[in-house]
Amino acid sequence: MALPLTPGVYIMKNKDKKIIYIGKAKALKNRVSSYFGSHSNHSLKVIRMVENVDDFDYILCDTEFEALVLECSLIKQHMPKYNILLKDDKGYNYIKVTKEEFPRIKECYRMDDENAGYIGPFISNFSVKRAVTETLKIFKLPSCNKKFPRDYGKSRPCLNGFMGLCSAPCNARISKEDYVRSVSDAVAFLKGGSAKAVKDMTAKMQQYSEEMEFEKAAQMRDRIRAVKNLEEKQKVVSINVPEEDVFAIVNSNKKACFDVIRFRNGRLTDSEHWLIDSVENLSEARFELIERYYSMRDIPARVAVDGDIEDEELLREHLESLRGRKVEIIHPQRGEHLAIVNMCINNANEHLAQNQGRLGKEMAALEELGEMLGLPKPPEYIESYDISHTFGADNVAGMVVFHNGRPMKSAYKRFSIKGFDGQNDVGSMNEVLTRRFKHYYEDDESSTFKILPDLILLDGGEPQVNAVLPVIREMKLDVPVFGMVKDSKHRTRAIAYDDGEIAINSNRGVFTLVSTIQEEVHRFAITYHHKKHQKSSFSTSLTRIEGIGEKKAKLLLKEFKTIGKIKEATEEELSAVKGISLTDAKRITEYYRSI
Repeated sequence: MALPLTPGVYIMKNKDKKIIYIGKAKALKNRVSSYFGSHSNHSLKVIRMVENVDDFDYILCDTEFEALVLECSLIKQHMPKYNILLKDDKGYNYIKVTKEEFPRIKECYRMDDENAGYIGPFISNFSVKRAVTETLKIFKLPSCNKKFPRDYGKSRPCLNGFMGLCSAPCNARISKEDYVRSVSDAVAFLKGGSAKAVKDMTAKMQQYSEEMEFEKAAQMRDRIRAVKNLEEKQKVVSINVPEEDVFAIVNSNKKACFDVIRFRNGRLTDSEHWLIDSVENLSEARFELIERYYSMRDIPARVAVDGDIEDEELLREHLESLRGRKVEIIHPQRGEHLAIVNMCINNANEHLAQNQGRLGKEMAALEELGEMLGLPKPPEYIESYDISHTFGADNVAGMVVFHNGRPMKSAYKRFSIKGFDGQNDVGSMNEVLTRRFKHYYEDDESSTFKILPDLILLDGGEPQVNAVLPVIREMKLDVPVFGMVKDSKHRTRAIAYDDGEIAINSNRGVFTLVSTIQEEVHRFAITYHHKKHQKSSFSTSLTRIEGIGEKKAKLLLKEFKTIGKIKEATEEELSAVKGISLTDAKRITEYYRSI
């Protein structure tokens, strides 16, 4: 099909004629042709999409802007499988006030209890959660699952009670009347806002003071202080513009997180995030994600983003047409706006980390480590090796695995050095890595040896790295290898490669991660060495005696506890042990007399 070099929308379909992708283009011919050329520049998702394309249609447009508007409309109508889609699952949220002897304040999604009161509806679940959490703290109301009056005065207070964050009805610290009054004040606070609440509480404080009810006056004073402290905290997360949305996207090799923070009247009012498939091009993804987002939400006067946007002017024109007024897109470089963008990036990191089973700081450390070492992606699967021996005796190696920045103990391996005796850490490392990658080629699919690491870290410097690199090359593998170098006090100081060192002390996240890996592999290797050394020492004494194998040796040690006591025992005492004959006893006593 001959395509024109004009703007338009293209519609990809599978063999069942179902629409699987919709896109816009400045030049239809160039854009559509790019999908069917070499796959080397495409992500796995795009390759899968192209493999499923059986037919396509296109619609010509006069301008790229017209193509964008049409694309948006068609995507909303057909929800194609391979387009970036944001599910709008935001419903109305309420604050629920139960009608019990001891009322409770909670967040909820629907009004499903006729015997409760509700405040709302609210669009932002984020705002509702924050309002409920802060209100319970200010008025010292319980957030636990205990039932009152059933559990009233029946247990010690929890941590919140000990910290003064809860009035602890479970410990009978507050009467029913005072509790109900606190709930009533909390509801008034939620309905009327902080300014009205402070005004009312100030009047009550003065009244209690005049009536010489100083305990109640102090309670009001503490509440006023808590509200003002809350306002000060909120000022920290604020901006000097009436309305602004802040966007960030964090990408990994499997998933990406799109995060939005919304400000209205200068204050943080909402926060949302979506987990999507890993994106191929961040600037393209920002365009699509922001455009999809504003098909569901109202558009503010200003939009801040964490990076470049492809066709930014086209996007701005589209947003202004939807809003009916000017929209400014900014890329903060300094000040409060940059701080908010960084907060948005951190939120996205944390959400992505939770999805992938790791903490945000661990994820950030892996990304920084990958950048520092020039890796194509963050090293999610790291193997680390260490050699342990006693003056060249009982040589062993330990292999530990860190998956997503955390120990994966099910994949740990131990190696007993077989190729030679004596002290040779470099030769030992070469043998261990050779055996490890033979397992990679020879084991069945259930073995963790079949997982090819993203990074190998060796305990040692350039000599260890140079001993292993030939093994990697010989086995035709593409696995980066680095060493972990310690200082004179046995603390991690740098990462070594085949031609130098990279200092890591200045990067706290990387330093902590690498230090943890180095300490863990050393612990694992030395524990195995001690075990083997003990067994070796044991085998050079008892099991060297004719007729005494490991089983009889264990029986003797179980009875006498130490080799010293076995040496001191008489033949009669030895033969009294079940499984030890008189002949065995004679051989044991003769052996220890002769040495």
